[in-house]
Amino acid sequence: MALVVAAGYSRRFGKQDKRAARLANGKTLLAASLSSVVDCFSQWRLVLRDDDQPSALGLPENTPVVASARAAQGQGASMGDGFAALLADEQLSECHSAAVVLGDMPLLSVKTLQALCAQAGRRAIVRPIYLGQQGHPVLFGRDFWAELARLDGDNGARAVIERYREYYREIAVSDAGVCTDADTPEDLKLLGWDH
Repeated sequence: MALVVAAGYSRRFGKQDKRAARLANGKTLLAASLSSVVDCFSQWRLVLRDDDQPSALGLPENTPVVASARAAQGQGASMGDGFAALLADEQLSECHSAAVVLGDMPLLSVKTLQALCAQAGRRAIVRPIYLGQQGHPVLFGRDFWAELARLDGDNGARAVIERYREYYREIAVSDAGVCTDADTPEDLKLLGWDH
């Protein structure tokens, strides 16, 4: 399963909501980032701010959304809200791991996601590495979800990874998409897209 985190305020992007920035193909940045997730995972959830409307972000109204009431506190808080929702969702009781995907990474390949999922397990933390650089998504086994649900503030899951180093594995991939995100309008231009 995948937990797509897209509840941030993207202040480096300027006044426009980067999640709704239109790409050359007509999709929003967030919709493009979800494409490989939808193609790879039968179960996924999208973490948004509690006042977001999927349609305003170029998404269908039936998008499976987790509304984060604490999004303004930072990425850790919204990720915590996401994992709390996963734990409470009976439809996901058989899921043994969750890939934490960032909502501004439109170049992830399905093949890479599948390769990472093949290494996942209840007590595994799996991260892609591209040319020595740590990337995303990071897959967390279900045994870590309760701790991730307690995340707060702007700190992501780094402390959880550090605490459980013996369960952490880095997988070398040939996909530059695991390290390619769009934090600024200039990043979109570098990707060949102009908002």
